[in-house]
Amino acid sequence: MGWGRKKRRGRKEPVFSGFAASLAELRLNPLDRITVADDTPAKRAAPRKAAGSGGGGSRKPSSDRNGKGRKRRRVRLSRVVYWGAVLSLWAAIAVVGVVVYVGAHLPPIQSLEIPKRPPTIQIVGADGSVLATRGEMAGSNVSLKDLPPYLPKAFIAIEDRRFYSHYGVDPVGILRAAVANVMHRGVSQGGSTLTQQLAKNLFLTQERTLERKLQEVELALWLERKHTKAQILELYLNRVYFGSGAYGVEAAAQKYFGKPAKNVTLAEAAMLAGLVKSPSRLAPDRNPEGAEARAKVVLAAMVDARFITAQQAQAAGTHPSYAVKPASAGTINYVADWVGEVLDDLVGQVDQSIVVETTIDPKLQSAAEAAVIDELAAKSVKFNVSQGALVAMTPDGAVRAMVGGRNYADSQFNRAVTAKRQPGSAFKPFVYLTAIEAGLTPETIRQDAPLDVKGWRPENYSHEYFGAVTLTQALAMSLNTVAVRLGLEVGATNVVRTAHRLGITSKLESNASIALGTSEVSPLELVGAYAPFANGGYAANAHIVDRIRTVEGNKLLYARSQDAPDRVVDPRAVAMMNTMMEQTLISGTARKAEIPGWTAAGKTGTSQDFRDAWFVGYTAKLVTGVWLGNDDNTPTRKATGGGLPVEIWTRFMRAAHQGLRPEPIPGTQRGLLPDIAQLGRQVVAPPVPVPAAAPAPVGSRPQPIRSDVRPEAASGLDGWLVDRLFGGR
Repeated sequence: MGWGRKKRRGRKEPVFSGFAASLAELRLNPLDRITVADDTPAKRAAPRKAAGSGGGGSRKPSSDRNGKGRKRRRVRLSRVVYWGAVLSLWAAIAVVGVVVYVGAHLPPIQSLEIPKRPPTIQIVGADGSVLATRGEMAGSNVSLKDLPPYLPKAFIAIEDRRFYSHYGVDPVGILRAAVANVMHRGVSQGGSTLTQQLAKNLFLTQERTLERKLQEVELALWLERKHTKAQILELYLNRVYFGSGAYGVEAAAQKYFGKPAKNVTLAEAAMLAGLVKSPSRLAPDRNPEGAEARAKVVLAAMVDARFITAQQAQAAGTHPSYAVKPASAGTINYVADWVGEVLDDLVGQVDQSIVVETTIDPKLQSAAEAAVIDELAAKSVKFNVSQGALVAMTPDGAVRAMVGGRNYADSQFNRAVTAKRQPGSAFKPFVYLTAIEAGLTPETIRQDAPLDVKGWRPENYSHEYFGAVTLTQALAMSLNTVAVRLGLEVGATNVVRTAHRLGITSKLESNASIALGTSEVSPLELVGAYAPFANGGYAANAHIVDRIRTVEGNKLLYARSQDAPDRVVDPRAVAMMNTMMEQTLISGTARKAEIPGWTAAGKTGTSQDFRDAWFVGYTAKLVTGVWLGNDDNTPTRKATGGGLPVEIWTRFMRAAHQGLRPEPIPGTQRGLLPDIAQLGRQVVAPPVPVPAAAPAPVGSRPQPIRSDVRPEAASGLDGWLVDRLFGGR
């Protein structure tokens, strides 16, 4: 029965279709494979799509995908951090390298000290007034507490508003300046702080290079660490440049306003602060309008910084009351330059501030400047004369006035001291003096006639000849043939020796033409060589410095020697020469030269082709020489010594002698020599002057003197002078 039940159930046969499906489920899915090299998104996407479409696989959960994305982002972030750290490290190394490189070109920081102010050379006139100042630092140090509070605030407002909040370098200011410069497509603002400007002024040059700028930054940081803000600001105010040679607020206040810095007004303080931007262009003595406009900008900045009120700014701008000293023609700078040149010989290297007491008379300097500049302004075009020079000195050589050129701003070349020009007939007194010392007298007769010297035929200016003339007539009318004859007679070498003995220092050629002044000399040495005629025959060493002392006055560095000068000309020869040259002003080529009440003498000179025009004349008080010509040595339009030079000389000398008591020059009828007793006659009464025979007027033929009278043979030097003084003929 049990078997039967089994039979009714039936037999089950194995089915393999389901087994195949099971095997398919056990087959390895490509997504389950571990890939190493070829695991790109594209490769991964293909099998995933195939599995899904086959019905045998399923999609990954979204949580798995988010986890993998976060992992990838973390990887990328870690890479950014890594390379950022690497780049930062290299940037730090580069910065350190730059700092080391820049620092290697600076003195060691520990050895840096605030440099001492370079010495100031204050040049004063004979009356004690300040004529000029030389040296990079012209003003004395002033303390911050001694200045009005608005003065330093004006600089902070316009130059460095964040001065008290930065540490030497202001990144905010640099960024603001960079933006402004980009907006204006140029350099409209600067980002330098006051500390950086001070570092540049103290230790660095003015060149615009990246290295210099980096050095400036390093030094600014050092200054901020070494000094307080107040000390830095005080140093800055005492070292900054304000134009026109003024360094420091004290020098600038004195220069432009004629007062110390502690007394400047708000308007003046604003003007000083405004100069720092462009001191040469905005200097108020040169550009008062520009300086005033800049001062208003400073006042507005002070209001914006709340240093002053709008009402104060308006009041200062409306009534600035700038007492700016007017800019002069600047000829005193020629004097200052010459003083600077002689200092080395007198005191050596200047390593402390000094005061140089000069012989210059400020009033005479002004008169000389006006005479040269005004006369040239009126007549330079007419005569084609572009330059002039004037030297005036006392008979003992003390220079009272000097004009080295028409305009110092245009040319700093000092023609009075440095220029070498042909003196022309102004050299003839040395020829005549040599002849006088050889035994001739002013009344010696020589022929004015054509002359041939080895093919050279000198002619008179007028191309006329007057036959037999006295030496006085020949010199007064500047007859060339007589001068050449005298030069040949006494010898050119002796003429050169005479000129050197009286003070000419230039090299002179010993030839026949030396009598006509063909060798070049400077105005200073020519005027100095005339001085012995004015002082009775003594050497006159031209000088401009009397004393040199320290600023405090506690140390005298130099004092001019008071030793008696050497005699270089016999007094009798001086008397004859003065009598002869006096006639030049009375009846000769310098008849326009006249100083009412004064006896004067001198000589005109005109070089070849009218290239130079001279007149050197003197009284008992002053010896003055004037030169006119062109720097390129081109001919003038027939400018002669008796024309424009005489007019300048007369204008100056009249002003110089105004109010003085007239005195005669030695040896003239009104100027007896003090050693007249040496002539061997006892003077029992004042001599009665007898008028000398009037020389022939210029342009006419002189009357010949009787040929049987030879003054030099009859009486000689002493006899002529005795006859002259006591009425004998």
